Amino acid sequence: MNKTYFSALLLSFALYSCTQQEAGTTATQEQSAQKQTIYGKDFDEKNILSVTQLQDAVASQDSVQATVTAEIVESCQSKGCWMDVKLPDNTTMKVTFRDYAFFLPVENMKGKTVVFTGTAKREVVSVEDQRHYAEDAGRSATEIAKITEPREELRFVADGVKFQ
Repeated sequence: MNKTYFSALLLSFALYSCTQQEAGTTATQEQSAQKQTIYGKDFDEKNILSVTQLQDAVASQDSVQATVTAEIVESCQSKGCWMDVKLPDNTTMKVTFRDYAFFLPVENMKGKTVVFTGTAKREVVSVEDQRHYAEDAGRSATEIAKITEPREELRFVADGVKFQ
């Protein structure tokens, strides 16, 4: 009887340990799949442009449909409704989200790499809009007061964003 009891106990322990190992493997696979967080519409990461390539493409056209990769410099701390990404000349490009269909987390995203898809174009940004974005970023009243002229810049309206 003791042999049967011991064998059953050993078999139970072996099965339990295999189950735990499989669960750990599944959890690791799920974590790998979740490393890439998607906001907005999902999209294929094909023909991804650098911000330099995007700037070159927009220079000769009114607007460009593109999928781009870039580093975040700053993001909206109020609602998560925009992000600024780094351009090669150390300026930034404002990325907003089509029809406010989605938002990013309001945590500091500085330094994170993202891939986003949508439409890029050059446009003039009013003083009022520049001040609004400065407030969203948490800038001081002194910094906001220094914004006194409209500015032309490269802008992007994203349909989807993926964090790498």
